[in-house]
Amino acid sequence: MSELECVAYGVGHADEGVCLLLRLGPYRVLLDCGLTDLSSLLADPSPPADLVLCSHAHADHAQGLLALHQAFPALPIYASDATTQLLPLNWAETSSSHAAFCQALPWRTPVEFFDGLSAALYPAGHLPGAAAILLSYTPPSGGPPQRPYSVFYTGDFFLSNSRLVEGLPLEELRGLSPDVLIVDGSYGTSRHPHRRQQENQLAERIQRSLAQKTSILLPTAPLGLAQELLMLLRSHHHFTGRDFTIWVDESIAAACDAYLNILSHLPTSVQNFARHQPLFWDERVRPRVRRLRSGQSHILSSPCIVLAEETVDLEQYTHSDPDAWMILKPQEPHRVVHEQVPYPHSSATETYLLAQHGDGPGTTQLIHNLRPQHVVFVHGSPTYLSDLTGLDELHNRYHLHSPAPGSTVELPIGETFVQPAAPEVSYEGELTEFNEIVTITLPNAIAADPRWQALADTGLIEARWQGDELVLRGLPQRELLRPGGDRLLDWMDANSPLRNCCGNCRHYRGQRCWNMSSPLFEFKVTPDGFCPVFEPNQPE
Repeated sequence: MSELECVAYGVGHADEGVCLLLRLGPYRVLLDCGLTDLSSLLADPSPPADLVLCSHAHADHAQGLLALHQAFPALPIYASDATTQLLPLNWAETSSSHAAFCQALPWRTPVEFFDGLSAALYPAGHLPGAAAILLSYTPPSGGPPQRPYSVFYTGDFFLSNSRLVEGLPLEELRGLSPDVLIVDGSYGTSRHPHRRQQENQLAERIQRSLAQKTSILLPTAPLGLAQELLMLLRSHHHFTGRDFTIWVDESIAAACDAYLNILSHLPTSVQNFARHQPLFWDERVRPRVRRLRSGQSHILSSPCIVLAEETVDLEQYTHSDPDAWMILKPQEPHRVVHEQVPYPHSSATETYLLAQHGDGPGTTQLIHNLRPQHVVFVHGSPTYLSDLTGLDELHNRYHLHSPAPGSTVELPIGETFVQPAAPEVSYEGELTEFNEIVTITLPNAIAADPRWQALADTGLIEARWQGDELVLRGLPQRELLRPGGDRLLDWMDANSPLRNCCGNCRHYRGQRCWNMSSPLFEFKVTPDGFCPVFEPNQPE
């Protein structure tokens, strides 16, 4: 058996939750327990670990902790102070007291649990109380020579500041050089706009609907995103002073109340806001914020905004006048909500991005700053995680792993680990515009790159915008000669506004399909792809 290995009980590929058993020398540490089915952990009468560390209170990382505690009451479970206070939201329907089984750990202070085994928590962004965990193991002296080693587990992380959470403090971690980094890869290699730009785009979309007397329904998970949305609606300049009501359903309201109990753990700006007016519940300042009790949907007046728990029947809000509602659902490809009832087809439905996880550049930035030997990607669809493990800038420098549920990853640690320099990926060229033709000229040196042959296979390229960057991709023969159609003619007709392709579909964003009815849902697709449920873009 390796001195350092990771057993993946759940890696967050779909809805199985995240649960990882880390073996460091003689010790076993369980990182999170988001499993709904604990049979794999309860198969043996003895505890599955020596201790449990919970990164944060979201259900996909924590919902199995109570059952684990009930099965093994002596098994120690630790988290940050704020997380210990938010955890009971996962078992709101349980009448027994369960608030005290998780013990609080301080920030940035190593705590030794056993001889040679310690852990320190660092804020991870993402959610109040969310922690990234640095585990360190020092073998005992007197035995065979062994060097100490360390593992850094991010849980879910976010580098940017959001309205209720400060981002992961990357500058504190720079140069930490753990031997292993276990990292959240929820969005794969996708590139996101700046956080404030995401907020402004959402606010503008909501503002347009309200101006047209259209009500907004925001289905969301009760903890985290719901509170971010509520603070955005309360403090954005598009909405301050506006005469409308924001209604919050019971499960989200309970999570808001839990935030009020951890106010001292929220950013200073939020604490200052709360000194002048209530953080959430306020009928004096417009827009008004009110609780929506079960069965009270008849009191809604138009236009209004409703924050509803994502698994409820949304037609209870829209049934009286479906045309008067716009449903805005979040782009969260890492989450699968099987209990969710279908969205009302008669109401307009759109998606928005208000990310709480790191995007591709944020993930690679964290990796390059920590400089581990091994990188283990978890928490994301296999397609997204595969995109990360396929990045040249990573697999040329690190040992990359993306374990399947139920698998074991051995993590051998060498005395030294030579990290080669990043390959040259930049070439200076020239861009020329003449009438309707744009010419891009690149130096001959680029042809020496082994990837050039694939790019220049046919001499045809495809260009697309990715944020403010223009991305070029070679069109290979297999696409031009695909069965069932003439890809070359399709390409020549690419400017046709009536062309039924992914690039012209309303569900195509960030190089992926977001139509839950499509067989391509969540997959990375090219703009010229097509599926049977194509829906054309509708002009604003």
